[in-house]
Amino acid sequence: MTNPVQQSPERTEGDVNLSPRRSAWSDQYIDDDTAQLLADDARYFLHQSLSTPCLNAIRGSNGIYLEDLQGREIMDFHGNSVHQVGHGHPRVIEAIKRQLDQLPFCPRRYTNQVAVDLARRLVDLAPDGLNKVLFAPGGTSAIGMALKLARYATGRHKTISMWDSFHGASLDAISIGGEALFRKDVGPLLPGTEHIPPPTRGKCQFNCHDEAHSGCSDYLDYVLGMQGDVAALIAEPMRWTTVELPPPGYWQRVRGICDKHEVLLIFDEIPSALGRTGKMFVCEHFDVVPDMLVIGKGLGGGVFPMAALIASDELDIVGDRALGHYTHEKSSVGCAAALATLDCIEDDELIENSITLGQHALERLSEMQSRLSLIHDIRGLGLHLGIELRRDGKPASDEADAVLYHSLARGLSYKVGGGCVLTLCPPMTINQDQLDHALDIVEQGIQSVS
Repeated sequence: MTNPVQQSPERTEGDVNLSPRRSAWSDQYIDDDTAQLLADDARYFLHQSLSTPCLNAIRGSNGIYLEDLQGREIMDFHGNSVHQVGHGHPRVIEAIKRQLDQLPFCPRRYTNQVAVDLARRLVDLAPDGLNKVLFAPGGTSAIGMALKLARYATGRHKTISMWDSFHGASLDAISIGGEALFRKDVGPLLPGTEHIPPPTRGKCQFNCHDEAHSGCSDYLDYVLGMQGDVAALIAEPMRWTTVELPPPGYWQRVRGICDKHEVLLIFDEIPSALGRTGKMFVCEHFDVVPDMLVIGKGLGGGVFPMAALIASDELDIVGDRALGHYTHEKSSVGCAAALATLDCIEDDELIENSITLGQHALERLSEMQSRLSLIHDIRGLGLHLGIELRRDGKPASDEADAVLYHSLARGLSYKVGGGCVLTLCPPMTINQDQLDHALDIVEQGIQSVS
């Protein structure tokens, strides 16, 4: 099956390392000391898209801010999606320091109290029926565990996933992922990884003729019926890097189709879980419970690499096999960071803050859209917002790039997804004045290219 929505690698999500505009920005805003550190970084690290060569160098972080080597504050609306509670939250740092003094490492054949406490906490928070947990040192590893468990549980090996999706950068994860940047020229991928068109709430490019995009779900039903040997459907409940929300009722229909064909449903909420969208888990917005839920990134409080697979009790069936077997499987320090993170989210009412400020931001963006024709669409859940730029009906990729560097020059960092979507992902600890200041910068940037 060919990819119907291939994008050029230069316009996929992430940073273009070697664009003329980036070079011009560096010439103007990077001093000699920073340039030397960046040169040293480029000397010793393997180069790859999305990171090396790096854009800038930072020496500190606190709350919603990064501080670069030249002492400039940068509002971080990117954060690699790890900064739900901001950078360096005192409760998270204190929990890590305390655990380092007590139990810095737990060998895999032993358990520890904080690991059990975190597992219990996640089960209590997760949708009903998801009551077994495994930890991993990163989201990609947790995805791998989910894929293996699906094979063991069903006796089948094939998967269905979405074009344009992202599930990690390892070979198995890019096999189920759908972004050209990660799949192109890498050679044979994992066999049996089939793909279908992604659902979007706007105009569908796959001949769906109704608001619910039943054509896409009908196609899934058809594929599962024809294949007969699919273990699992794995998907992001919302497309994170372009802030694409599913059509109404889509996931309920998919849940029914999976049940009909005895296929497991796996939701990848690695970047999106833990409250930023206005609910602890994104799937709660759509009233659907998957068979497995994968979370990560922000689970470690923006400090410690932590991820988790949360699964149905019925899938606890492979006690004689290794699903993860990771050295840091029950990291006492990572679990302490995660527990402190969950405490911060609940005690500081950060989900409520995401709901309130997210609605405020959408209202401001709606008003902005009414005045600026370059803004084609605005969308979001909670404090995860997308501004799609188009000119003459086509993606305004160059304009989006220009707006990004305009913002960076004024102390605001965010990601451009899909080539033309400004994705704003601030910490949940942000206040309204800070949010309004960031939106002012974005508006000024769009005006400058309109």
